[in-house]
Amino acid sequence: MGKARAAAARRKGPGAPAGAPGGRARPNPNPFEVKVNRQKFPVLGRKARHAVGQPGVSRARAVQKRTQTLLKEYRERDKSNIFTDKRFGEYSSNMSSEEKMVRRFALEQQRQHEKKSIYNLNEDEELTHCGQSLADIEKHNDIVDSDSDPEERGTLSAELTAAHFGGGGGLLHKKTPPQQGGEEEKPRSRRELIEELIAKSKQEKRERQAQREGALELTEKLDQDWKEIQTLLTHRTPKSENRDKKEHPKPDAYDMMVRELGLERKAQPSNRMKTEEELAKEKQDRLQKLEAARLRRMRGEDEAGDARKPKHLSADDLNDSFVLDKDNRRLLSYTDGKMSIKEEQSGEASDGESEEEQGEDPSDEDPGDSSDPEGHSDLESDAGSEEDRGWPDREPRQAPGKRMTSDGHKAREPAKTELPYTFAAPESYEELKSLLSGKTMEEQLVVVERIQTCNHPSLAMGNKAKLEKLFGFLLEYVGDLATDDPPELRVIDKLVVQLYNLCQMFPDSASSSIKFVLRDAMHELEGAIEAGGRAVFPGLDVLVYLKIAGMLFPASDFRHPVVTPALVCMSQLLTKCPVLSLQDVVKGLFVCCVFLDYVSLSRRFIPELINFLLGILYVATPNKHGHGYTLVHPFRASGKNSELLLVSDQEDTATWQRRGLSLGWAGGRKAQTKTEANHTRLSCLAVCLALVKRCVLLYGPLPSFHTIMRPLRALLTEHLADCGHPPELQELCQSALADMEKQEQCCRPLVCEKSKPLPLKLFTPRLVRVLEFGKKQGSSKEEQERKRLIHKHKREFKGAVREIRRDNQFLARMQLSETLERDAERKRKVKQLFNSLATQEGEWKALKRKKFKK
Repeated sequence: MGKARAAAARRKGPGAPAGAPGGRARPNPNPFEVKVNRQKFPVLGRKARHAVGQPGVSRARAVQKRTQTLLKEYRERDKSNIFTDKRFGEYSSNMSSEEKMVRRFALEQQRQHEKKSIYNLNEDEELTHCGQSLADIEKHNDIVDSDSDPEERGTLSAELTAAHFGGGGGLLHKKTPPQQGGEEEKPRSRRELIEELIAKSKQEKRERQAQREGALELTEKLDQDWKEIQTLLTHRTPKSENRDKKEHPKPDAYDMMVRELGLERKAQPSNRMKTEEELAKEKQDRLQKLEAARLRRMRGEDEAGDARKPKHLSADDLNDSFVLDKDNRRLLSYTDGKMSIKEEQSGEASDGESEEEQGEDPSDEDPGDSSDPEGHSDLESDAGSEEDRGWPDREPRQAPGKRMTSDGHKAREPAKTELPYTFAAPESYEELKSLLSGKTMEEQLVVVERIQTCNHPSLAMGNKAKLEKLFGFLLEYVGDLATDDPPELRVIDKLVVQLYNLCQMFPDSASSSIKFVLRDAMHELEGAIEAGGRAVFPGLDVLVYLKIAGMLFPASDFRHPVVTPALVCMSQLLTKCPVLSLQDVVKGLFVCCVFLDYVSLSRRFIPELINFLLGILYVATPNKHGHGYTLVHPFRASGKNSELLLVSDQEDTATWQRRGLSLGWAGGRKAQTKTEANHTRLSCLAVCLALVKRCVLLYGPLPSFHTIMRPLRALLTEHLADCGHPPELQELCQSALADMEKQEQCCRPLVCEKSKPLPLKLFTPRLVRVLEFGKKQGSSKEEQERKRLIHKHKREFKGAVREIRRDNQFLARMQLSETLERDAERKRKVKQLFNSLATQEGEWKALKRKKFKK
C-alpha cells in the first residue's frame, strides 16, 4: 500500500490540489504526430526506452530553444555595447576602497612625472635669467625701426615708451624738479605731455635729417677732391709683374676631361642597315654589270672609246685650257755615284700603264668588294685573275680605228675563258652537272654561289622553287663525287657550306630530299637481305649523306624527322652488315664516328656502337679462348674473318706510324702490297681504340657504365696487352683502361634482402572465457570500458554533427526570412513611389488639359 501511495504522490503535480486524484490532466497527443519505434523482437524484463516519440513536439522545442539562444547571438553579432571598467582594482575584492584611491592617485602622479623621451637628459631642467625662462626670452626678437638713425636703430625714448606702453598715469603724477626760486610748477595735463613728446620727436627727426644731409655733402666734396688728385697717383705695373702677381690655378683632371668632352666631335648618324632583299638586289645588279662588261669584251668593243674620243676643236682654240693634274717633276738621286733617272722613268712608265689599264675598264673594279659583308671571294678571285693575266704592253699611239681593233682582239680571248657572272637556275641535274663538270673546285663554288645570288627568292616569284630543286641537284652531285674513283672529298667539303645555306632558307624541302635519299638506301638494304639473306655496307655516297644530315639538322633533339631515321639507318648498318674485308671495317668505323657526332650533345646510349667496337677489337685479338662474353651479329667467334685485323709481321708493326685513316678505302681502294694492308689494319685498330676512349668519356655518368664496358675491359686487359702492338697502340689501350678505372660506380648489384626467418604457424585453439551472455565477448574489463567509451564518443560526435547541421539550417531559414522581408518592404516602397508618381502625373495632365481648354 505504501508503494502505491508513493507512486500516486509522484504522479501528482507539486501545485495540484490535494483533492485532485490525478493532478492536471495532460492533453492527449495527436495520434498522427506520434511515432512508434518498432523493435525487432520483444525482450522480457527490458524497459523499452524511446518506444514512442513525438518528433513534432521535439522539433518545436528545439526551434524555441534556438530562437532564444542562437538567434539572439546572430542578431547581436555586430554589436559592441559592453562597458568595461578599467580602473585599477575595480574588480579586486582583496583591496579596500581607501587602498584603491591611494593606489590610483600614485599612478596618476607617476604618469605626470614620466619623461616623454628617455634620451633627453635635460628635460626636467629649465634655465632662467632674472626670473624669466631662457626659452621664452630667446623667442622675442628686437624690433628694428627703419626711420631711426643707424646708431640708434631699434630704440625708443623713455617718455614715449612710458606714455604709450607703460601706462601714462605715471607721467601725470610725476613731479618736476624744483626751480631756482623755490616755486613749484603745477602738474601738467595728459594732453600737454603728449604734445610735448610729439614736438620733441619731430625736433629729433629734423636733427637726424640735417646730420644725414651734412654727411652727404661732405662725401660728395671728398669724391671731387679725390678725382682731382687721382691722376697724380696713377702708376701702372708692367705686364711681367702682373703675370708674376696673378698666378692662375692649373686645371685639374676633372676640368680637363669636361673640356675634352665638350670639344669632342659628336657622332655622325650612319646609314640604316639594309634588308636581305636590298642586299640581294645589289648583288644581282653588280653581277649583271660585270656580265655586261664581260660580254662587251668578248665582242671586242672598246668600253673607253667614247671617253677617249677627241672633242671638237674650233679654229680659234689655242689649246691652252689644260690643267696640270699632278707635278711631273722628277726627284734626282744618285746610287753609287750614278744618277738613277732611268729607273724612276721606267717605274713611272709602269705606273702610267697600270693607271691606263685601270682607267680603261672601270666596270671591272668595285669599291665595295673588299667591304662586302659576305665577302664575294669569287668576284675578287676573278678580278685578281684578270690582273694576273696582264694586258699586253701598250704600243705607240695609233689611229683610233686601228687601236680599237687591236685591243678588241687581245681582250676577246681572256673574256671567252672567263666565268660568266650570271647563271640561270638549272632545271635538271644534267644541266647542273654540265655547268660544274670540267672546272676546278674554286670555280665550281663560284658557279654555285652565283646561281644562288642571281636567283634569290626575293627577286622573283619562281626563284624559291628553283633553289629548292637546286638543293636536290647538289645533293645528287655530292653523291656522284663520292662514288668517283678517287672520291673528290675536298669538293664535297666545300659544297656542304652551300647545302647548309640552302637548308637554312628552305628547311622543309631539304628535309624531304634527305629523307628520300635515306629511304632509298634502306629499301636497297632490305631488298638485299630478302634476296641473299645478308646485306653489305652501302657505298661511300650513302655514308656521306649520313654525315651531311647530322651537319644540316640538329642531332640533339629527342625526336627529329630527319635525324631519327638517320640514327635508325646507321644502327641497321652496324647490326645487319657483316664485316668481310678491310673496306667493311673502314665503313663501319666511319659510321661509328658519325654515331658519336650525333649523340655528343644528347649523350644517348647506342648499344649497336659498343657491340661493333667490341667486334673490331675481337677480330684484332689472337688467343680468344676463355673469354667471358658472347659476340653478337654481324661478328662470329670463329670463321674465315675472325682474325681479319690480326698483324703477325713484326717488321710491318715496327715500321707503322699513326696517321689518319683515309676514306679512299671505303670507296673501293685496294692495298698494293702486304705491308700497306698491315699498316691499314693497325690504323683501323688505332681508330677503334680512339672511339672506345670517346665512348668511355661520353657514357661515364651512366649508372650501368661498368657493366656495359666489362667485355671491352676484358679484351683490352687480357688479350691486347700481350699482342706485341706498336707503343702508340699500347698507350691508347692503357689510356682507355685508365679512363674506365676513373669512372665511379654509381649503382650496386641487386641482392636478396636478408630478413629473419618467420616461424611456422601453430594451429593451437584460442580459449576465451565467457563472461556474460549477450555481451561482447573476448575481452577484459579494461577493453570493454575502452570500447564503451569509443562507442559513446562516436554517438556524441554524431549528435554534435547533427546539431550543428540543424543550427546551420535554422540560420539559413532566418537569413532567408530576413531577405524576403527586406524584398517585400522594398517592393512596397517602390509601389508606393509609383503610386505617388502616377498621381502627380495625372494631376499634371489634368492641369495641362485645363490650360488647353482655356
